[in-house]
Amino acid sequence: MSADQLIAALDSEDGGVVHLRKLPARASVRAQWPEWVPDTVRKALEDTGITLPWPHQAEAATHAFEGRDTVIATGTASGKSLAYLLPLLTEAAADGPGRTLYLAPTKALAADQARAVAEFEVPGLIPAIVDGDTPFEHRQWAQRFANLVLSNPDLLHHSLLPRHRMWRSLLKDLKYVVVDECHVYRGVFGAHVALTLRRLLRLAEHYGASPVVIAASATAADPAASLSVLTGRPATAVTVDSSPSPGATVALWEPVTYEVEGEPQQASTLSETARMLAQLVRRGVRTLAFVPSRRGAEIVAAEAKSRLGADPAAGRIAAYRAGYLREHRRDLEADLREGRLLGVATTNALELGIDVTGLDAVLLCGYPGRLASFWQQIGRAGRGDTEALAVMLAKDDPLDTFLVHHPEAIFDRPVEASVCDPSNPYVLAGHLCLAAEELPLKESDLASIPGSKAVAEELCEQKLLRRRAGGRYYWIGSERPEVTLRGSGPMGVDIAETSTGRLIGTIDAAASHRLVHRGALYLHQGESYLVDDLDLEEGLALVHAAKPPWTTSAQEITHLEILAERERLEMGDVTLSLGEVEVTSCVISYQRRRLPSGEVIDTQQLDLPPQTLRTVAVWWTVDPESLDGLKDLAGSLHAAEHASIGLLPLIATCDRWDIGGLSTPAHMDTELPTVFVYDGHPGGAGFAEQAFRKWTDWLGATREAIAGCECTSGCPSCIQSPKCGNGNEPLSKPGALTLLGRVLKAADGPVTAKSFSDKPVKPEDDLWPGDF
Repeated sequence: MSADQLIAALDSEDGGVVHLRKLPARASVRAQWPEWVPDTVRKALEDTGITLPWPHQAEAATHAFEGRDTVIATGTASGKSLAYLLPLLTEAAADGPGRTLYLAPTKALAADQARAVAEFEVPGLIPAIVDGDTPFEHRQWAQRFANLVLSNPDLLHHSLLPRHRMWRSLLKDLKYVVVDECHVYRGVFGAHVALTLRRLLRLAEHYGASPVVIAASATAADPAASLSVLTGRPATAVTVDSSPSPGATVALWEPVTYEVEGEPQQASTLSETARMLAQLVRRGVRTLAFVPSRRGAEIVAAEAKSRLGADPAAGRIAAYRAGYLREHRRDLEADLREGRLLGVATTNALELGIDVTGLDAVLLCGYPGRLASFWQQIGRAGRGDTEALAVMLAKDDPLDTFLVHHPEAIFDRPVEASVCDPSNPYVLAGHLCLAAEELPLKESDLASIPGSKAVAEELCEQKLLRRRAGGRYYWIGSERPEVTLRGSGPMGVDIAETSTGRLIGTIDAAASHRLVHRGALYLHQGESYLVDDLDLEEGLALVHAAKPPWTTSAQEITHLEILAERERLEMGDVTLSLGEVEVTSCVISYQRRRLPSGEVIDTQQLDLPPQTLRTVAVWWTVDPESLDGLKDLAGSLHAAEHASIGLLPLIATCDRWDIGGLSTPAHMDTELPTVFVYDGHPGGAGFAEQAFRKWTDWLGATREAIAGCECTSGCPSCIQSPKCGNGNEPLSKPGALTLLGRVLKAADGPVTAKSFSDKPVKPEDDLWPGDF
């Protein structure tokens, strides 16, 4: 069936196509092999069906071969891997001493690349996977013999760099560092990876090597600048995609709406995704369904199977996500690749470059949060000659609702720039300590990172570093500092069964108070557990399996104080500010809610210590005299806060779980009605700053999303938030529209911009509970 026929079939069951967009096909363009590629490599590639490269592959490979850091940023299935493989295959075929370190964000992608490389049979190439699952003796072999080591940033950070003397033979001959799918390295995680890469390049230089960095990225805004932020070095970008494409039909879909007590309610997006997956699989259409959560992927796969009943196609549907055993994941990948599976419900674990050719359709259960991810996911289909089908189903969410009704915000807008700040002092401090422990720091090592010398001096005051003659910094701490790449502090809390001690999983320490407090119902891999005890000092939560007829939700209070105001826009009765804040939150109780009604059974008190977050926020104030007639000021502010958090991913590279918010009718620092939106990472991650720079686009889209929602008093598609710490009370939809209208109108008048450096007094404050 054609894509149009499939859309018609899916739409026949009370669906809701809001917008259809045709992506044109693209013809193939071929280039000649670069002169420097030897015949042995050409023949090995031709034996696997690669007769000639595409121009973007040849161009990027030549840049790297000639010694320039290079990033190739083209679409899904555009053959980016050949661009970085050509130089290293050429080195191996020439029996040169140069070695390559390949870094992928996931173990699965590294394993997939190892499988693909093994098919080339290039003489002299000796690949080896080194990750957390690699036995010690295999690592020893790789250290000595492998000239292509496939790994990930976590292994590099936790094992290779601390033991760099054991890896000296690799580091001294390191010629290429490949950073695959580099667009995922953004925010705080990106800052950690950037500093880890800089530590790698520093140690390679110490051992006499000067490796070239070759990166592959999904389509991105200014990929050369993004790679430069990761490495601290200039880079060249190749962005013109000359690979063939069969084209695609993309549908933006709003699930069917029905009325409950006079209010419109949408059908479950998970249920709609499962229905479509079942429909497509029944027709023999090979389909990926991207679902935002692990539990959601399991639910979609199970419901799709149930809908097919006794149909043999039901056995060709599976879920795929993190948390499975390695062998199980590899079996699923092979089944999908070879066509034994027709439908897979997956998290974004399959968004990255694992080769799953021949897919016909992709379903997106909600907007994935970034345009880069949107294009990456829909690009997983249409790799053959047949036009692909992609459907994005809108969640009950302000951003999704806005996007399906404003398709230009998807199709006519460039992808986001990745936000990554290696100078974030909360991240930088730990890496400076690690770098000094690995090799004394020279002042030249600090030159490429703004503010790093000040951080180093502060570490000296804390007796962690010592500055000696010659300007070098030495690590003098008692033990190696503990830094994780996927967070800014120590490792999280282990979750184990009370009776057996079996490890169930781990959770970030910051989230443990809300999710694994005593009495919490914790979900993991489709199973539910009750938390018996949370020991924060030991970093351990003890649980037992249970299936009670209720769920739990934590309740917390939040206190926010302004530490320093960086910038301000004064616009008459409205002021917009950017600055540093300290957010103190404390989980004080939890509610048990009956399933499926959501009725509150009881509230249990908790005694947990407060958690403090120093970060960056954008906030705006309004003179209350200009809001004369606004009946519910607190509800208006609260609703505007919720909706603006939901729409911030439209202009910043984040999702709503990366940011927090707080509103109050009279904040003690501003003495005015104030709405705060802050980065949910220590030191900030650049999201609030992007909101400040593009505030009219941000708040304009927020007001439009609220106004365009069909509900009368507010719903999850406009002003209600799934993460509200105050039970979505008070909220006023009309008040939020009035308030945002007043703020946006201020932009039409005179605007005075100011910058600040002094810190204000920090008074005590009582606020509405926050929404982080």
